[in-house]
Amino acid sequence: MMSWHELPRAAFDVETTGRDPLEARIVTASIVLVDGAGRPLQHHEWLVDPGMDIPGEASAIHGVTTAHARSQGRNAAEAAAEISSVLAGFFAEAIPVMAFNASYDFTVLAAECTRHGLLPCRPRPVIDPFVLDKQMDRYRRGKRTLTAMSEHYGVRLEAAHTSAADALATIGVADALARKYPQLAIDPLDLHDAQITWCERQAANFQEWLRRTNPDALVDGLWPLREAREAIPAGISSA
Repeated sequence: MMSWHELPRAAFDVETTGRDPLEARIVTASIVLVDGAGRPLQHHEWLVDPGMDIPGEASAIHGVTTAHARSQGRNAAEAAAEISSVLAGFFAEAIPVMAFNASYDFTVLAAECTRHGLLPCRPRPVIDPFVLDKQMDRYRRGKRTLTAMSEHYGVRLEAAHTSAADALATIGVADALARKYPQLAIDPLDLHDAQITWCERQAANFQEWLRRTNPDALVDGLWPLREAREAIPAGISSA
């Protein structure tokens, strides 16, 4: 039986106005669908006018300025509806969607949909190489950003912090993990459910470590959607 990394699979990535997924607005989004050999089948791209000024520190990361987004970007509500619709189509066919630190991207999208009175898609099955890597190689030292993990697993990443490049690299890292750890080559729906538990445990361990110096530290372990506003993010949202 073929594993999910040998079958059609998709990836989703957003670049935004900030780090808080409940407040950040989408600036760019990419969804790619590849076949079993990793060849592109579909490529969806959005440049969005977030309806607010894009902070300079955010523009410095993804390269989109407020002026460019306002003059060239799509209406935020229309873009959110389209993004959610494309993803919902994949989920309806049980096609797994890769997302690096998925709880950031899917929470941003859900918040955007709610903001504009839209019904967000239900994200399942999702495969998150950030969660998988922490589960399979939990004691490895060093950064676990997409850039660092792409280098670690020998995945090509050009133009990091653009949503299209990050989406393709996310597929590459997820594939590399599946090849290295056969225990991940299970039904995507079962893997999705396992990641819910793994992320919760990872957050609990991180929270315990933080409380050695900050007794009030709180880490949100919800995946693939966050809700707690006061929590320290359990993952890393940038490449």
